[in-house]
Amino acid sequence: MATILGPSSAAISASCGSLIYPSSKLVIPSISINAGSCYWKKFYGGIGIQRKKGKPQFHIAVTNVATEINSVQQAQKLGAKESQRPVYPFAAIVGQDEMKLCLLLNVIDPKIGGVMIMGDRGTGKSTTVRSLVDLLPEIKVVFGDPYNSDPEDPESMGIEVREKVTKGEELTITMTKINMVDLPLGATEDRVCGTIDIEKALTEGVKAFEPGLLAKANRGILYVDEVNLLDDHLVDVLLDSAASGWNTVEREGISISHPARFILIGSGNPEEGELRPQLLDRFGMHAQVGTVRDAELRVKIVEERARFDKNPKEFRDSYKAEQEKLQQQMASARSSLSSVQIDRDLKVKISRVCAELNVDGLRGDIVTNRAAKALAALKGRDRVTAEDIATVIPNCLRHRLRKDPLESIDSGLLVIEKFYEVFS
Repeated sequence: MATILGPSSAAISASCGSLIYPSSKLVIPSISINAGSCYWKKFYGGIGIQRKKGKPQFHIAVTNVATEINSVQQAQKLGAKESQRPVYPFAAIVGQDEMKLCLLLNVIDPKIGGVMIMGDRGTGKSTTVRSLVDLLPEIKVVFGDPYNSDPEDPESMGIEVREKVTKGEELTITMTKINMVDLPLGATEDRVCGTIDIEKALTEGVKAFEPGLLAKANRGILYVDEVNLLDDHLVDVLLDSAASGWNTVEREGISISHPARFILIGSGNPEEGELRPQLLDRFGMHAQVGTVRDAELRVKIVEERARFDKNPKEFRDSYKAEQEKLQQQMASARSSLSSVQIDRDLKVKISRVCAELNVDGLRGDIVTNRAAKALAALKGRDRVTAEDIATVIPNCLRHRLRKDPLESIDSGLLVIEKFYEVFS
Protein backbone atom coordinates (compact mmCIF):
# COMPACT_ATOMS: atom_id res chain seq x y z
CA MET A 1 0.00 0.00 0.00
CA ALA A 2 2.82 2.39 0.75
CA THR A 3 3.67 2.66 -2.90
CA ILE A 4 0.45 4.51 -3.73
CA LEU A 5 0.46 6.88 -0.81
CA GLY A 6 1.96 10.30 -1.36
CA PRO A 7 1.41 13.54 0.56
CA SER A 8 -1.36 15.76 -0.71
CA SER A 9 -0.41 19.25 -1.85
CA ALA A 10 -3.58 20.74 -0.40
CA ALA A 11 -3.86 21.90 3.20
CA ILE A 12 -5.96 19.43 5.15
CA SER A 13 -7.93 19.78 8.34
CA ALA A 14 -8.32 16.26 9.71
CA SER A 15 -10.01 14.98 12.83
CA CYS A 16 -11.97 11.88 13.73
CA GLY A 17 -14.96 13.54 12.10
CA SER A 18 -15.31 14.98 8.61
CA LEU A 19 -12.51 15.67 6.14
CA ILE A 20 -12.60 19.27 4.87
CA TYR A 21 -10.20 21.42 2.84
CA PRO A 22 -10.12 24.76 4.65
CA SER A 23 -8.56 26.56 1.65
CA SER A 24 -11.53 25.77 -0.60
CA LYS A 25 -15.11 24.58 -0.45
CA LEU A 26 -14.18 21.14 -1.75
CA VAL A 27 -15.62 18.40 0.49
CA ILE A 28 -15.02 14.73 -0.18
CA PRO A 29 -18.17 12.82 0.84
CA SER A 30 -18.93 9.16 1.43
CA ILE A 31 -15.61 8.00 2.85
CA SER A 32 -16.47 5.12 5.16
CA ILE A 33 -13.85 3.89 7.65
CA ASN A 34 -14.08 0.94 10.05
CA ALA A 35 -14.84 1.84 13.63
CA GLY A 36 -12.02 2.01 16.16
CA SER A 37 -9.89 4.44 18.09
CA CYS A 38 -8.63 7.19 15.77
CA TYR A 39 -5.06 8.33 16.39
CA TRP A 40 -4.46 10.12 13.08
CA LYS A 41 -6.23 10.55 9.82
CA LYS A 42 -5.06 12.05 6.54
CA PHE A 43 -6.35 12.20 3.02
CA TYR A 44 -4.29 10.77 0.19
CA GLY A 45 -5.49 10.89 -3.43
CA GLY A 46 -9.15 10.20 -2.59
CA ILE A 47 -8.53 7.62 0.19
CA GLY A 48 -9.18 8.08 3.90
CA ILE A 49 -6.80 6.15 6.16
CA GLN A 50 -7.14 5.31 9.82
CA ARG A 51 -4.29 3.98 11.93
CA LYS A 52 -4.33 2.24 15.31
CA LYS A 53 -1.58 1.67 17.83
CA GLY A 54 0.48 -1.45 17.42
CA LYS A 55 0.89 -3.14 14.05
CA PRO A 56 -0.18 -0.79 11.26
CA GLN A 57 -3.53 -1.68 9.73
CA PHE A 58 -5.24 0.02 6.82
CA HIS A 59 -9.04 -0.07 6.57
CA ILE A 60 -10.16 1.55 3.35
CA ALA A 61 -13.49 1.89 1.61
CA VAL A 62 -14.03 4.42 -1.13
CA THR A 63 -17.61 4.77 -2.34
CA ASN A 64 -17.65 8.18 -3.97
CA VAL A 65 -15.29 11.01 -4.84
CA ALA A 66 -16.47 14.56 -5.47
CA THR A 67 -16.39 15.64 -9.09
CA GLU A 68 -14.77 18.91 -8.04
CA ILE A 69 -11.43 17.02 -7.98
CA ASN A 70 -11.36 17.29 -11.77
CA SER A 71 -11.48 21.09 -11.67
CA VAL A 72 -8.65 21.17 -9.13
CA GLN A 73 -6.56 18.86 -11.32
CA GLN A 74 -7.18 20.99 -14.39
CA ALA A 75 -6.06 24.12 -12.53
CA GLN A 76 -2.92 22.34 -11.32
CA LYS A 77 -2.12 21.12 -14.84
CA LEU A 78 -2.61 24.59 -16.30
CA GLY A 79 -0.36 26.17 -13.68
CA ALA A 80 2.33 23.54 -14.19
CA LYS A 81 2.22 23.96 -17.97
CA GLU A 82 2.64 27.73 -17.75
CA SER A 83 5.64 27.41 -15.40
CA GLN A 84 7.52 24.98 -17.66
CA ARG A 85 10.30 26.02 -20.00
CA PRO A 86 8.97 26.78 -23.51
CA VAL A 87 9.51 23.85 -25.88
CA TYR A 88 10.46 24.33 -29.52
CA PRO A 89 7.39 23.43 -31.65
CA PHE A 90 7.57 20.11 -33.49
CA ALA A 91 5.95 21.65 -36.57
CA ALA A 92 8.71 24.29 -36.73
CA ILE A 93 11.54 21.78 -37.18
CA VAL A 94 12.96 22.06 -40.68
CA GLY A 95 14.04 18.90 -42.50
CA GLN A 96 14.99 15.67 -40.65
CA ASP A 97 11.85 14.00 -42.01
CA GLU A 98 13.08 10.47 -41.29
CA MET A 99 13.59 11.17 -37.60
CA LYS A 100 10.27 13.01 -37.27
CA LEU A 101 8.35 10.19 -38.97
CA CYS A 102 9.88 7.52 -36.70
CA LEU A 103 8.89 9.51 -33.61
CA LEU A 104 5.31 10.07 -34.81
CA LEU A 105 4.84 6.39 -35.68
CA ASN A 106 5.96 5.35 -32.20
CA VAL A 107 3.44 7.70 -30.58
CA ILE A 108 0.68 6.28 -32.79
CA ASP A 109 1.65 2.69 -31.93
CA PRO A 110 3.86 2.37 -28.81
CA LYS A 111 4.22 -1.38 -29.50
CA ILE A 112 6.67 -0.55 -32.30
CA GLY A 113 9.24 -0.39 -29.53
CA GLY A 114 10.90 3.00 -29.64
CA VAL A 115 13.47 4.62 -31.90
CA MET A 116 17.24 5.02 -31.89
CA ILE A 117 18.45 8.30 -33.42
CA MET A 118 22.08 8.49 -34.47
CA GLY A 119 23.63 11.52 -36.15
CA ASP A 120 26.17 14.29 -36.16
CA ARG A 121 26.54 16.82 -33.39
CA GLY A 122 24.18 19.81 -33.53
CA THR A 123 21.61 18.26 -35.88
CA GLY A 124 18.64 18.83 -33.58
CA LYS A 125 18.20 15.31 -32.20
CA SER A 126 17.43 16.30 -28.60
CA THR A 127 15.38 19.35 -29.68
CA THR A 128 13.18 17.19 -31.92
CA VAL A 129 12.59 14.52 -29.27
CA ARG A 130 11.70 17.04 -26.56
CA SER A 131 9.42 18.95 -28.95
CA LEU A 132 7.31 15.79 -29.15
CA VAL A 133 5.90 16.60 -25.69
CA ASP A 134 3.28 19.00 -27.10
CA LEU A 135 1.88 16.32 -29.41
CA LEU A 136 1.54 13.53 -26.84
CA PRO A 137 -2.10 12.49 -26.32
CA GLU A 138 -3.92 12.06 -23.02
CA ILE A 139 -4.47 8.64 -21.49
CA LYS A 140 -6.67 7.27 -18.69
CA VAL A 141 -4.83 6.62 -15.43
CA VAL A 142 -5.78 5.68 -11.87
CA PHE A 143 -5.75 8.86 -9.79
CA GLY A 144 -2.91 8.99 -7.23
CA ASP A 145 -1.09 5.95 -8.62
CA PRO A 146 2.64 6.59 -9.22
CA TYR A 147 2.80 4.00 -12.03
CA ASN A 148 0.17 5.58 -14.31
CA SER A 149 -1.82 2.34 -14.09
CA ASP A 150 -4.32 1.70 -16.88
CA PRO A 151 -7.76 1.19 -15.29
CA GLU A 152 -8.83 -1.00 -18.23
CA ASP A 153 -5.73 -3.19 -18.70
CA PRO A 154 -4.63 -5.52 -15.87
CA GLU A 155 -1.20 -5.95 -17.53
CA SER A 156 -0.50 -2.23 -17.05
CA MET A 157 -1.72 -2.04 -13.45
CA GLY A 158 0.40 -1.76 -10.35
CA ILE A 159 -0.05 -4.53 -7.78
CA GLU A 160 -2.01 -2.29 -5.37
CA VAL A 161 -4.45 -1.19 -8.07
CA ARG A 162 -4.91 -4.79 -9.18
CA GLU A 163 -5.71 -5.79 -5.60
CA LYS A 164 -8.33 -3.04 -5.43
CA VAL A 165 -9.94 -4.31 -8.63
CA THR A 166 -9.93 -7.87 -7.29
CA LYS A 167 -11.70 -6.69 -4.11
CA GLY A 168 -14.25 -4.81 -6.19
CA GLU A 169 -13.23 -1.36 -4.94
CA GLU A 170 -14.06 1.66 -7.06
CA LEU A 171 -11.13 3.33 -8.83
CA THR A 172 -10.86 7.08 -9.32
CA ILE A 173 -9.95 7.66 -12.96
CA THR A 174 -8.43 10.80 -14.45
CA MET A 175 -6.94 11.88 -17.79
CA THR A 176 -3.29 12.88 -18.03
CA LYS A 177 -0.76 13.48 -20.78
CA ILE A 178 1.72 10.77 -21.64
CA ASN A 179 4.92 11.32 -19.65
CA MET A 180 8.31 11.96 -21.20
CA VAL A 181 11.06 11.11 -18.72
CA ASP A 182 14.71 12.06 -19.27
CA LEU A 183 17.25 9.51 -18.06
CA PRO A 184 20.49 11.35 -17.15
CA LEU A 185 23.75 9.58 -17.92
CA GLY A 186 24.94 10.03 -14.33
CA ALA A 187 21.79 8.60 -12.71
CA THR A 188 22.27 5.97 -10.01
CA GLU A 189 20.59 2.59 -10.20
CA ASP A 190 18.43 3.47 -7.16
CA ARG A 191 17.20 6.64 -8.90
CA VAL A 192 16.29 4.66 -12.02
CA CYS A 193 14.73 1.59 -10.40
CA GLY A 194 13.46 3.06 -7.11
CA THR A 195 14.44 2.48 -3.49
CA ILE A 196 13.03 0.57 -0.54
CA ASP A 197 13.05 2.23 2.89
CA ILE A 198 14.49 -0.65 4.92
CA GLU A 199 14.13 1.17 8.26
CA LYS A 200 10.44 1.79 7.73
CA ALA A 201 9.95 -1.76 6.53
CA LEU A 202 11.54 -3.17 9.69
CA THR A 203 9.98 -0.79 12.22
CA GLU A 204 6.46 -0.46 10.78
CA GLY A 205 6.11 -3.66 8.81
CA VAL A 206 5.19 -1.99 5.51
CA LYS A 207 6.84 -2.04 2.10
CA ALA A 208 7.86 1.60 1.88
CA PHE A 209 8.87 1.97 -1.77
CA GLU A 210 10.02 5.22 -3.38
CA PRO A 211 9.36 4.84 -7.14
CA GLY A 212 12.11 5.72 -9.61
CA LEU A 213 12.27 6.93 -13.20
CA LEU A 214 11.08 3.60 -14.62
CA ALA A 215 7.86 3.90 -12.61
CA LYS A 216 7.29 7.43 -13.85
CA ALA A 217 7.94 6.34 -17.46
CA ASN A 218 5.39 3.51 -17.38
CA ARG A 219 2.96 3.93 -20.32
CA GLY A 220 5.08 6.90 -21.42
CA ILE A 221 8.40 7.72 -23.06
CA LEU A 222 11.87 7.17 -21.61
CA TYR A 223 14.42 9.36 -23.38
CA VAL A 224 18.15 8.70 -23.07
CA ASP A 225 20.39 11.33 -24.64
CA GLU A 226 23.88 10.09 -25.59
CA VAL A 227 22.62 6.55 -25.02
CA ASN A 228 25.88 5.05 -26.32
CA LEU A 229 27.65 6.56 -23.28
CA LEU A 230 25.24 4.98 -20.76
CA ASP A 231 26.86 2.90 -17.99
CA ASP A 232 26.67 -0.86 -18.48
CA HIS A 233 24.74 -1.49 -15.25
CA LEU A 234 22.00 0.93 -16.37
CA VAL A 235 21.93 -0.70 -19.80
CA ASP A 236 21.30 -4.03 -18.06
CA VAL A 237 18.38 -2.50 -16.13
CA LEU A 238 16.85 -1.09 -19.32
CA LEU A 239 17.27 -4.43 -21.12
CA ASP A 240 15.54 -6.28 -18.32
CA SER A 241 12.61 -3.84 -18.13
CA ALA A 242 12.25 -3.61 -21.91
CA ALA A 243 12.14 -7.41 -22.19
CA SER A 244 9.67 -8.12 -19.38
CA GLY A 245 7.67 -4.88 -19.12
CA TRP A 246 8.20 -4.99 -15.33
CA ASN A 247 10.79 -3.56 -12.97
CA THR A 248 11.75 -5.56 -9.89
CA VAL A 249 13.67 -4.06 -6.96
CA GLU A 250 15.16 -6.42 -4.37
CA ARG A 251 16.83 -5.13 -1.20
CA GLU A 252 17.58 -7.05 2.00
CA GLY A 253 15.06 -9.80 1.31
CA ILE A 254 12.28 -7.39 0.31
CA SER A 255 11.01 -7.54 -3.28
CA ILE A 256 8.86 -4.94 -5.05
CA SER A 257 7.65 -5.17 -8.66
CA HIS A 258 5.76 -2.67 -10.78
CA PRO A 259 4.87 -2.31 -14.50
CA ALA A 260 7.47 -0.53 -16.63
CA ARG A 261 6.25 -0.48 -20.22
CA PHE A 262 7.66 2.52 -22.04
CA ILE A 263 8.67 3.79 -25.46
CA LEU A 264 12.46 3.83 -25.39
CA ILE A 265 13.97 6.72 -27.35
CA GLY A 266 17.72 7.13 -27.53
CA SER A 267 19.98 9.53 -29.36
CA GLY A 268 23.70 9.65 -29.84
CA ASN A 269 26.70 10.46 -31.99
CA PRO A 270 28.25 7.41 -33.74
CA GLU A 271 31.72 8.95 -33.30
CA GLU A 272 31.41 8.44 -29.53
CA GLY A 273 31.04 4.69 -29.72
CA GLU A 274 28.69 1.90 -30.73
CA LEU A 275 25.78 0.48 -28.76
CA ARG A 276 25.74 -3.03 -27.36
CA PRO A 277 23.90 -5.27 -29.88
CA GLN A 278 21.47 -6.45 -27.18
CA LEU A 279 20.31 -2.89 -26.48
CA LEU A 280 20.31 -1.86 -30.14
CA ASP A 281 17.95 -4.74 -30.95
CA ARG A 282 15.48 -3.43 -28.34
CA PHE A 283 14.85 -0.29 -30.38
CA GLY A 284 12.02 -0.84 -32.82
CA MET A 285 13.29 1.68 -35.38
CA HIS A 286 16.60 3.33 -36.22
CA ALA A 287 16.83 6.83 -37.73
CA GLN A 288 19.98 8.33 -39.17
CA VAL A 289 20.31 12.10 -39.05
CA GLY A 290 22.72 14.00 -41.25
CA THR A 291 23.86 17.61 -41.31
CA VAL A 292 21.84 19.79 -43.68
CA ARG A 293 24.03 20.77 -46.65
CA ASP A 294 21.70 23.14 -48.50
CA ALA A 295 22.75 26.74 -47.69
CA GLU A 296 19.23 28.21 -48.00
CA LEU A 297 17.83 25.57 -45.64
CA ARG A 298 20.61 26.17 -43.13
CA VAL A 299 19.86 29.90 -43.12
CA LYS A 300 16.17 29.19 -42.53
CA ILE A 301 17.00 26.95 -39.55
CA VAL A 302 19.26 29.62 -38.05
CA GLU A 303 16.62 32.33 -38.49
CA GLU A 304 13.86 30.22 -36.97
CA ARG A 305 16.02 29.39 -33.96
CA ALA A 306 16.86 33.09 -33.49
CA ARG A 307 13.14 33.96 -33.55
CA PHE A 308 12.44 31.32 -30.90
CA ASP A 309 15.26 32.50 -28.62
CA LYS A 310 14.13 36.13 -28.92
CA ASN A 311 10.46 35.54 -28.04
CA PRO A 312 9.51 31.89 -27.36
CA LYS A 313 5.83 32.61 -26.67
CA GLU A 314 5.30 34.59 -29.87
CA PHE A 315 7.17 31.95 -31.89
CA ARG A 316 5.06 29.12 -30.44
CA ASP A 317 1.86 31.06 -31.12
CA SER A 318 2.83 31.41 -34.78
CA TYR A 319 2.88 27.60 -35.09
CA LYS A 320 -0.19 26.97 -32.94
CA ALA A 321 -2.51 26.14 -35.87
CA GLU A 322 -0.02 23.67 -37.38
CA GLN A 323 0.57 22.04 -33.99
CA GLU A 324 -3.17 21.60 -33.39
CA LYS A 325 -3.65 20.14 -36.87
CA LEU A 326 -0.86 17.63 -36.22
CA GLN A 327 -2.36 16.76 -32.83
CA GLN A 328 -5.73 16.02 -34.44
CA GLN A 329 -4.05 13.92 -37.11
CA MET A 330 -2.23 11.91 -34.43
CA ALA A 331 -5.40 11.39 -32.37
CA SER A 332 -7.28 10.22 -35.45
CA ALA A 333 -4.47 7.82 -36.40
CA ARG A 334 -4.39 6.31 -32.88
CA SER A 335 -8.14 5.72 -32.89
CA SER A 336 -8.19 4.16 -36.39
CA LEU A 337 -5.03 2.05 -36.02
CA SER A 338 -6.89 -1.12 -34.97
CA SER A 339 -8.92 -1.10 -38.20
CA VAL A 340 -5.90 -0.89 -40.55
CA GLN A 341 -5.31 -4.12 -42.51
CA ILE A 342 -2.28 -5.50 -44.33
CA ASP A 343 -2.62 -8.14 -47.05
CA ARG A 344 -1.04 -11.53 -46.46
CA ASP A 345 0.90 -11.21 -49.72
CA LEU A 346 2.63 -8.10 -48.38
CA LYS A 347 3.37 -9.85 -45.06
CA VAL A 348 5.04 -12.72 -46.92
CA LYS A 349 7.19 -10.31 -48.93
CA ILE A 350 8.26 -8.47 -45.76
CA SER A 351 9.37 -11.77 -44.25
CA ARG A 352 11.21 -12.68 -47.47
CA VAL A 353 13.18 -9.43 -47.28
CA CYS A 354 14.11 -10.16 -43.64
CA ALA A 355 15.09 -13.77 -44.44
CA GLU A 356 17.24 -12.87 -47.45
CA LEU A 357 19.03 -10.14 -45.43
CA ASN A 358 19.81 -12.74 -42.71
CA VAL A 359 18.06 -10.67 -40.03
CA ASP A 360 18.32 -12.49 -36.70
CA GLY A 361 15.04 -13.25 -34.94
CA LEU A 362 11.55 -12.12 -35.88
CA ARG A 363 11.51 -8.63 -34.37
CA GLY A 364 12.26 -7.13 -37.78
CA ASP A 365 9.16 -8.74 -39.32
CA ILE A 366 6.91 -7.69 -36.44
CA VAL A 367 8.14 -4.10 -36.25
CA THR A 368 7.91 -3.57 -40.02
CA ASN A 369 4.28 -4.74 -40.03
CA ARG A 370 3.39 -2.46 -37.12
CA ALA A 371 5.21 0.57 -38.52
CA ALA A 372 3.56 0.17 -41.93
CA LYS A 373 0.12 0.02 -40.29
CA ALA A 374 0.88 3.12 -38.22
CA LEU A 375 1.96 5.00 -41.35
CA ALA A 376 -1.23 4.01 -43.18
CA ALA A 377 -3.27 5.24 -40.20
CA LEU A 378 -1.30 8.52 -40.17
CA LYS A 379 -2.18 8.99 -43.85
CA GLY A 380 -5.85 8.30 -43.11
CA ARG A 381 -6.08 4.93 -44.90
CA ASP A 382 -7.35 1.56 -43.66
CA ARG A 383 -5.08 -0.61 -45.81
CA VAL A 384 -1.28 -0.83 -46.07
CA THR A 385 0.38 -0.33 -49.46
CA ALA A 386 3.81 -1.34 -50.75
CA GLU A 387 4.76 2.35 -50.65
CA ASP A 388 4.11 2.43 -46.89
CA ILE A 389 6.40 -0.58 -46.43
CA ALA A 390 9.13 0.98 -48.61
CA THR A 391 9.03 4.10 -46.41
CA VAL A 392 9.50 2.32 -43.07
CA ILE A 393 11.43 -0.88 -43.80
CA PRO A 394 14.93 0.72 -43.87
CA ASN A 395 14.34 2.17 -40.38
CA CYS A 396 13.04 -1.16 -39.07
CA LEU A 397 15.85 -3.38 -40.40
CA ARG A 398 18.93 -1.15 -40.75
CA HIS A 399 20.23 -1.81 -37.23
CA ARG A 400 19.42 -5.53 -37.30
CA LEU A 401 21.78 -6.48 -40.15
CA ARG A 402 24.99 -8.29 -39.31
CA LYS A 403 27.98 -5.97 -39.39
CA ASP A 404 30.48 -6.48 -42.18
CA PRO A 405 33.66 -4.47 -41.51
CA LEU A 406 34.56 -4.57 -45.23
CA GLU A 407 31.18 -3.27 -46.39
CA SER A 408 31.20 0.41 -47.33
CA ILE A 409 27.56 0.76 -48.44
CA ASP A 410 25.03 2.09 -45.94
CA SER A 411 22.89 -0.65 -44.39
CA GLY A 412 19.72 1.28 -45.20
CA LEU A 413 20.57 1.17 -48.91
CA LEU A 414 21.07 -2.60 -48.66
CA VAL A 415 17.56 -2.92 -47.24
CA ILE A 416 16.06 -0.75 -50.00
CA GLU A 417 17.85 -2.76 -52.72
CA LYS A 418 16.53 -6.02 -51.31
CA PHE A 419 13.04 -4.52 -50.93
CA TYR A 420 12.80 -3.60 -54.62
CA GLU A 421 14.26 -6.97 -55.61
CA VAL A 422 11.53 -8.82 -53.67
CA PHE A 423 8.56 -6.48 -54.26
CA SER A 424 9.18 -6.04 -57.99
